[in-house]
Amino acid sequence: MPRYFFDLHDGSNFVKDDQGFDLPDPDAVRERLARLMTKVARGITASSDRQDFFAIARDEHGTVLFRAHLSLDMETVERA
Repeated sequence: MPRYFFDLHDGSNFVKDDQGFDLPDPDAVRERLARLMTKVARGITASSDRQDFFAIARDEHGTVLFRAHLSLDMETVERA
């Protein structure tokens, strides 16, 4: 079964996946990437007005198959 790797960047920190996951096909890779970004979203705090997270899924040869971007923008609403 092919092995795929999922790297994550939060704008300042980069986490490279050196272990990877054995997955049967690109559809399973896409699903795993979506679940990864869902976990990231659950961990977002209101510590800043904008937060961006980027992830890639690559195969065992280093070819990038999918990219994902998650962004949160918070604004204070001015009241009249």
